[in-house]
Amino acid sequence: MATETASSSTLQDQYDALNAQITKQGSVVRQLKKDGAVADAIADAVQKLQALKLESSALQEQVNASSSSNSFQRKHFDDLMIRKMFIVPSFEIHGGVKGLFDLGPPACALKAAMIDLWRKHFVLNESMLEMECTALTPEIVLKTSGHVDRFTDLMVKDLKTGECFRADKLLEDAIDALLETNVPPLSSEEREQHLRVQRQADAYSPQELDELLLKYGAKGPSGEPFSPSFPFNLMFKTSIGPEGTSVGYLRPETAQGLFVNFRRLLDLNAGKTPFAAAQIGLGFRNEIAPRSGLLRVREFCMAEIEHFVNPKDKSHPNFGSVKDKQLVLFGRDDQLGSGKTKNVTVGDAVSSGLINNETLAYFMARTQLFMEKLGMDPQRLRFRQHLTTEMAHYATDCWDLEIQSSYGWVECVGHADRACYDLDVHSKATKTSMVATQKVDPPQKMEIAKLKLDRKLLGQAFKQDQRVVANALEALAENWADFEPIATALESNGSTSLEGFEITKEMVTWEKVSKMVHEIKFTPSVIEPSFGMGRILYSLLEHSFYQREQDEQRCVMRFNPQIAPEKCAVLPISPNAECNEIVDEIARDLMESDLSTRVDKSSATLGRRYARCDELGLPFAVTVDFQSVKDGTVTLRERDSCKQVRLHKDEVTMLIFQAVHNKITWETILSKYPNVQVDDGEGGNASAASGENGQDSTVIEGKFRRPKISILQS
Repeated sequence: MATETASSSTLQDQYDALNAQITKQGSVVRQLKKDGAVADAIADAVQKLQALKLESSALQEQVNASSSSNSFQRKHFDDLMIRKMFIVPSFEIHGGVKGLFDLGPPACALKAAMIDLWRKHFVLNESMLEMECTALTPEIVLKTSGHVDRFTDLMVKDLKTGECFRADKLLEDAIDALLETNVPPLSSEEREQHLRVQRQADAYSPQELDELLLKYGAKGPSGEPFSPSFPFNLMFKTSIGPEGTSVGYLRPETAQGLFVNFRRLLDLNAGKTPFAAAQIGLGFRNEIAPRSGLLRVREFCMAEIEHFVNPKDKSHPNFGSVKDKQLVLFGRDDQLGSGKTKNVTVGDAVSSGLINNETLAYFMARTQLFMEKLGMDPQRLRFRQHLTTEMAHYATDCWDLEIQSSYGWVECVGHADRACYDLDVHSKATKTSMVATQKVDPPQKMEIAKLKLDRKLLGQAFKQDQRVVANALEALAENWADFEPIATALESNGSTSLEGFEITKEMVTWEKVSKMVHEIKFTPSVIEPSFGMGRILYSLLEHSFYQREQDEQRCVMRFNPQIAPEKCAVLPISPNAECNEIVDEIARDLMESDLSTRVDKSSATLGRRYARCDELGLPFAVTVDFQSVKDGTVTLRERDSCKQVRLHKDEVTMLIFQAVHNKITWETILSKYPNVQVDDGEGGNASAASGENGQDSTVIEGKFRRPKISILQS
C-alpha cells in the first residue's frame, strides 16, 4: 500500500509539473496572438501546446488508474437528478433547447436557500446596499462598458436555410473530415500542414477564414457555400418600444446597473466610502455551443458585489477577522513553475504581495467561508490567480475561486480589482461626475495647482466635450504631483494630450500653491466578487452526492440542514388514524415554524421511505410508531449516520429548528436523548446496534409490529 501511495504521489507531481508547462505555453500563445505575431510563429507555439496536452491526457489516465479513491458515479448521479427532478431540460416534450434547463422543486428550493444564505453572509453582515436592476439594457450602456464590441465570435450562415454556425469550428470539422477519409491519401507532411491550419482556426481574420472554408469545401446543410464570416455578438439583442428604433440587450452581467447608479448609492450612504452594493439576478449570454450541463448555459443566475474604495487606501476594517484564515492559493508563479498550490493564510498572502490588497483578500476569505457554510468539500476548493496575459489592461489583480467537480476545476466565483475603469468610462460617456470625497482628519497641508481656465477657448475647441476636459483638469489639479506632468508638457511643448483631447497652453494657466486640505476627491476603485450561482449549485449537487457503502443503489444527497430543500420528513409506521393524527400535528407545528416538511403516508416500507428522503437530502426524519400513541414519544433519525433517538413529540420542532440554524449538533442530540435501533423493513437495521456513550439501544422491530420491550429512559 505504501508503494502504491508513493507511486501515485510521484505521478501526481509529474502531472502537476506538466500542467504548469501547459499553462506557461498557453500564456505564450495568447501573447503571440495579442501581439499580432506571424501565423507560423503562432502555429509552432500551438503545436507545442497541443503536444503537451496530449502528454498530460495520457499521464492523467495513469494518475486515475493509480488512485485508490472511488470515481464519481455519473450514471447514478444523472439518474438521480432527473428521477427526483432536480434538473430537467427546458421544453423537453418539444425537443428541448441546448443551454436551457429548468430547476425542479428540490433544486429550486436549494437555490432559494443558497441565495438566502448568500444574502445573510454578505449583504446583511457587511451592511451592503442591495439593488434589483432591470435585465433589459439600452445599447449605449453596454457600448460604453465595452460589451457590444467584445462579446463576439465569427459566424457564417447557410444562405438558403438561414442557419448560423461558428466559423472556426466549421473549419476544424472540415479538416477532421478530410483527415478521417484520407481521400486522396495524404503524406505525413501534408497531414501536418492541415493540422497546423486546424490548430490556429480561432486566430484567423474573417477574410482568411472565408478563404480556408472555400479551400476545404465546407458547405452548409443546403449544399451551398456559406456566407462571408461576420461577427456574432453573444448578447441577446432586442428592440425597446414598438417603433423598433431603440436597440437594447438582455444584460450579460448584473454589474452595469450598479455602476450607473453609483452617484445615488453614494448619496444614500451619506457620501461615505468605502461601501459596497450588491445585486442578485439573471444574466444572459447566447452561447454558441452550450455544454457541461449547468456549467455553460444561456440564462444564469448571478450574485455580484461592487465594493467602492479609495484607490490609494485598499485596506479593509474587518481584515483582522479573516487574516488567519487559510486558503489554497494557485498563484501565477506556481502555475508557470511547480504547478502546485500552496496553503497560505490571508494575512501572509497580503504581506508577501501574493494578493494585491486587503480588501481583495478579505472578500476571498469571506467567499471561502461561504462555500464551507454551503457544504462544499474544502479539499476541492482553490483560488487561481489570473496570468498577466489573461487580465484586462486596467485590472490590478484577479483571482478565481475554482471548484473541482467531475468536469475538472471550474471557475465559479471571480474576484477582481477592476481599478477605476468602470466608473471612468461611464463618467466620460455621460459627462457625469463619478467622484467620492473623504475627510482628512486632521487637515493636511498639500501642494495643489490653482487653475484658471479659458472657457471660451475650451468651448471653441471641444464644444459639447468642454465640461469633460475641464473636469479632467480640475481633478488632476487636486494634487500637484498628478498635475505636474501636464504642466511640464505644456511648458515644454505648448500642448499635451489628456484623455484623448489635445490641450494647449493658451487654454489654461496655473499656479503651484499650498493649502490646508480638509477632504480629498477621488474616483473609487472597484473590488468585484462575482458569483455564478448556477455553477455553484451544480458543484454543490456533485459534492453532496454519495452512495451508501453497503448498497450503491442507495444514493444520498448530503445537504447541510441550513440549505436543505426540505428540513424534515414525518412518517407513520402504521396507516392507522391514531398515528396519522400525530403525524399531522407534528408536520403542522414544523411548517408553522418555517421548517419545510415532507409527509409520507404511503404503504412502502419504512426503509424505502427513508431512502426517498435521503435521495432528496432531508437531514432529519421523524417516525411515529405504536409507542407514540401510548406516551407521545417519537424517533428522530439523522440522514448520514442513520442513527436515531427517542424524544417527546413536543420537543421535535424546537430541536430541528436549533439544528437547522446551527445552534445544536447531532452529536449533542445523541448524548442528550436515548438512542434507538429500528428495523426498517428492508432486511437491515436503520442504525447501529448500540447507542452513544455506552447506552443500550431500544429495538423496534418490523414494519407494523409493536416493540417487544419498552423504551429505555436515559
